[in-house]
Order: sequence, then structure tokens, then C-alpha cells
Amino acid sequence: MSISTNLWVWLAAFLTLTIYSFLYKDNIMYKFAEHLFVGASVGWSIAIIWHLTVFQYIIDPIKEAVLNKDVLGFILVLVPTIIGLMYFSRFSRSKGWIARWPIAVTMGYYTGISITPSIETNIFKQVEGTILTSFNPGSLGSWWALLLLVGVVTTLFYFFFSVKHAGFVGRTAKVGIWFVMIAFGASFGYTVMARVSLLIGRIQFLLHDWLGIIK
Repeated sequence: MSISTNLWVWLAAFLTLTIYSFLYKDNIMYKFAEHLFVGASVGWSIAIIWHLTVFQYIIDPIKEAVLNKDVLGFILVLVPTIIGLMYFSRFSRSKGWIARWPIAVTMGYYTGISITPSIETNIFKQVEGTILTSFNPGSLGSWWALLLLVGVVTTLFYFFFSVKHAGFVGRTAKVGIWFVMIAFGASFGYTVMARVSLLIGRIQFLLHDWLGIIK
């Protein structure tokens, strides 16, 4: 292992241990590693945005439009750029209201463009998948399909607040609560597994790459 590589390994090990030192108590070394991580992430993000967004979608198209004397292309790039620059008016107390315009344009654009795919993906495709799965014949798969159908219907009853949850609706909604809790528990368990996997990776790094205890 070269000296430069060994130096980076020691630095990575030091930062790993300083982050995990928070498990004991909050300390200055943890704050140092935390601020270093946030600062490096922000700096890297700014560099990526500058090179892959500003240059690629603003500066280069404007240069190309000017060289080709493409007035329409120049306007199509300049207008969104001006709208984007209006966000920076938030740094001014007297001109901060200008930022409402680009925020309104952004919210309106993304709301309008997301309505169709959201309905298609979150409603129609889900209903289609539930119907096709539920009525697909098979041995064990049929029971799982029936369970899926019951879970979908009872959960929808639970989130249907236009009718009082009493009688049949109330009993059905209570069954839906169980499915919701199971889903939340599975999601939380998956999150914990992912975090444990990251912990195992760091321990392997410390014991293998840094200390060389395991091969």
C-alpha cells in the first residue's frame, strides 16, 4: 500500500471513529466531522451543478445561440435563466417578494406536469395490479392474492373519512389499521437493516483496510 493510500485510509478511519463517538456523547470531534461532511457535500454539489447545469443548460446554449444568431433559441434560454436568478432576491429584505414569481412558476409547472403521471402511477396502475393479481389463478398464489385484495380494500376503508367509522365500516377500518401497521413495521425493519448493513461495512473497513485484523 502506497503512502498516499495509507494516509487516506487513516483519514477515513479517523473520521469514521469521530462520527461514531457521538454514541458516547456529543463532542467537538464529532462536530468537526459533521461540519466537514456537510461542507464537502455542499461544495461538491455546487461544483456538479455549476458544470453540469449552468454550463450545459445556460452558458453553452447561449453561446451557441449567439454564434448561430438564433434569436428564438436565445430567448428560450434567457427567460428561464432570468426566472431562476429571481430566486436570489430572497437575500434582499426589500426585494424578497420577487422570489414569489419563480416559486409560483416552479410550483405551477411541476404540479401540472405531475398530475397525469401521478394519477396513472398511483391510482390506475395500482388498481390494475391489484385486480390482475387478485384474479390470477394458482394454489398458494391465490391465497396471497386474496390477502392483498383484503389489505387494499380494508386500508382504503380506514382512510375513507367521509363516513363515520362505525358498524361494518368501523370493523373493516380496524382490519385496515393492522395492514397499515404491518406495512409501517416492515418499512421500518427494512430501514434498520439498511443502517446495520452500513455499520457492517464500516466495521469491515476498520478491521480489514485499517487495522488488517481480518483478511
